[in-house]
Amino acid sequence: MSGLQCLGEDNIWFEKPRYDEAERRFYEGANGPSTHSHHQSSSASGDQELVSRMKSLELENQGLHKVVDDLRAALFKLENRVQVLERSPAVPCVKAVTVQSVKVVEEDDDIDLFGSDEEEDEEAERMKEERIAAYTAKKSKKPALIAKSSILLDVKPWDDETDMSKLEECVRSVVADGLLWGQSKLVPVGYGIKKLQIGCVVEDDKVGTDLLEEEITKFEDYVQSVDVAAFNKI
Repeated sequence: MSGLQCLGEDNIWFEKPRYDEAERRFYEGANGPSTHSHHQSSSASGDQELVSRMKSLELENQGLHKVVDDLRAALFKLENRVQVLERSPAVPCVKAVTVQSVKVVEEDDDIDLFGSDEEEDEEAERMKEERIAAYTAKKSKKPALIAKSSILLDVKPWDDETDMSKLEECVRSVVADGLLWGQSKLVPVGYGIKKLQIGCVVEDDKVGTDLLEEEITKFEDYVQSVDVAAFNKI
């Protein structure tokens, strides 16, 4: 049998697609799905994503159309309102004073236009005088504030033989309106000599430091000098 006859009788080449499919399935079972199927699945997922985005854009477009329609309706209402206002007649101005009323006022000479104002001024003046009088009376009843001061005096004797008790008695014998003597003590000066430190409260308008010094130094048998140690306003 020749080679051509053998090929003619053998049917393997006529069934080549079936053998190719069997070979592909064999290799897919050994190595996993082919790259061609992977590309097909990727293409299918890409198509689905594109369809989803198109649907989203369609919904967004519908929403924009609704907003535009609402704006058009609002604009239409506003235009109608403006047209109504433009067609409405203007409100006439009211005259403050008519010519007839002015003539009546000019003809009536007996009307006192300023009488009411004068009465109001007199009433306000009377109330003002009453308030001033009440304030003055209240102020006169309030006791006046008396300014006072606290003074501390240093009274020095001649020597250590001076009778300090007698010296203090002489100082306290000074009497004046607005003078009140306070506490006293003996303070050592040196060489056995002590000075009398005595406090007093005085009314500023009635008693001053000059008066106190003048009156105390009159007791020249006991007092050598008088100094102001402290002076404070009360």
